[in-house]
Amino acid sequence: MYDSFTALNPTYQALVAGLFTWLITAVGASCVFFSRRVNRRFLDGMLGFSGGVMLAASYWSLLAPSIAIAEHGPLPAWLPPAIGFLLGGAALWILDKCLPHLHLGFPLAEAEGPKTAWRRAVLLVSAITLHNIPEGLAVGVAFGGVISGETGSSIASAVALALGIGIQNFPEGIAVAMPLRAEGMGRLKSFWYGQLSALVEPIAAVAGAALVAVAAPILPYALSFAAGAMVYVVVEELIPEAERGGNVDLATLSLMLGFVAMMVLDVALG
Repeated sequence: MYDSFTALNPTYQALVAGLFTWLITAVGASCVFFSRRVNRRFLDGMLGFSGGVMLAASYWSLLAPSIAIAEHGPLPAWLPPAIGFLLGGAALWILDKCLPHLHLGFPLAEAEGPKTAWRRAVLLVSAITLHNIPEGLAVGVAFGGVISGETGSSIASAVALALGIGIQNFPEGIAVAMPLRAEGMGRLKSFWYGQLSALVEPIAAVAGAALVAVAAPILPYALSFAAGAMVYVVVEELIPEAERGGNVDLATLSLMLGFVAMMVLDVALG
């Protein structure tokens, strides 16, 4: 199966990987069919783990390859990664201000972005969608980079990134679906909203791969852009959400375990 996958065009590989990460989110959301509530400590631990995975992926799967590729370019090796990283964070900051959304565990009165009449469920989906845009983009850029044949870009590394993001998508599905179920929404509708937020990932993955395929010189910028966007999400959203329930030590330890898990996965496969 792996050989068949590696034989595909990188854009199709990105699509398959994006569909995989969406599927894991849907599996997490399907927990609403078996339980009405999720333990807060468990959720905080999983959110912390997700943050650790994303931080490790930002370096080993994105920034390190970006630097390696930039070393062969005409500019100083630090410049393209630095520019891309800051632009990625800026892009997520702009989306954060422009898109109405509600962070997990926050009351409706603390919804961010422009004022809106959107319901709580839609605002929650918007928040997780913000998480998933840079994740899908990162997967797509990683697979698209294989076309360039540059040092630091490999199928194994891209697969490791997709696996890591897929793993940390599981609690995101739970984190959207379970609160809605606890508030009285039906199981099927809660599941629908839970998986809906991840549908953007295969779209972003294909877009990232296609962009890099037609404009290979932007690869170091694209890789570091995705890294900057992911780090912004971790610091601005995942860590505060994981610690809001008061389980600070658990969230911190889980973040470190997630970081190590993604580091091991990337180094072992990449």
